[in-house]
Amino acid sequence: MQTMTVTDAVSSALAEEMRRDPTVLLMGEGVATKRLPLVEAFGGARVRNTPLAEGIIAGTAAGAAATGLRPVIDLLFAPFLTYAMDEIVNSAGKLRYISGGQFAFPMVVLAQTGAGWGVGAQHNHNVEAWFVHSPGLKVVMPSNPADAKGLLKAAIRDDNPVLFFTDIGLAYADGPVPDGDAVIPLGQAAVLREGGDVTLVSYAKTVHGCVQAAARLAEAGIEAEVIDLRTLKPLDEDAILRSVRKTGRLVVVHEASRMCGVGAEIAALVAEKAFGSLRAPVVRLTGPDAPTPASFPLEQAFVPQAEAIESAARGLVQGR
Repeated sequence: MQTMTVTDAVSSALAEEMRRDPTVLLMGEGVATKRLPLVEAFGGARVRNTPLAEGIIAGTAAGAAATGLRPVIDLLFAPFLTYAMDEIVNSAGKLRYISGGQFAFPMVVLAQTGAGWGVGAQHNHNVEAWFVHSPGLKVVMPSNPADAKGLLKAAIRDDNPVLFFTDIGLAYADGPVPDGDAVIPLGQAAVLREGGDVTLVSYAKTVHGCVQAAARLAEAGIEAEVIDLRTLKPLDEDAILRSVRKTGRLVVVHEASRMCGVGAEIAALVAEKAFGSLRAPVVRLTGPDAPTPASFPLEQAFVPQAEAIESAARGLVQGR
């Protein structure tokens, strides 16, 4: 076990997978500059800087994947994935199906998302739900270094394109990471805290707000169960339903805006498959339907915080 940041965990996963599999390559905006040890270890042919041309990078990666390589591309900030939507959604996401399974597309797209650096609306926009909605793609959003490493290793080994979002606010958060080949399968949520009164479901940085809220609720005698989704697609429906059937109450928390967000899908899932277990309406705590402010204090107000999560959970349990 060692301590590392999310950023270092991503680098560690890349190094281990490139060492394990010579078909893995890394390219993107500044990757050779930011990850010089990878260049030194694997050479310029496998770690390449590219122009700021997201569509060209993603299209090249889709072609490389079709020829048997396993490209990992870094497109920096999530909003600029809009420049590569055709290549990611319309090509990489669909070509395996269109080919009748004759081709695999093992391609990982790295992008940073979320509040934390005050980079403004055009660099900070949580767009994960767009890709969850797109057939053929998988979507990962870890909340800690161990998950970042284990999930990235699984994503690189997957034969489908995977969107791998790292939360800007967690980039330099550190934590314990297991030694060895600790791969975390895609589609398995983690129960971070068990409880029988209310279920808190989240992903990325708002997981930590849920953990803090659960600790405060426990002081008041309310036991909250905290679920970190880790993977948004495939979604661990069983973990969500099992918890809600036990607690009868659900609060879903995410930074992305409310309309058609991941929280809406989870609320619908519970309404369809666990309605008889509910003792209160499902509550969604999300970011507002507005561009993200550049001001750091306003940016923090944009994100659901532990106090709001605690209040929502307390209200459900107390029948308010």
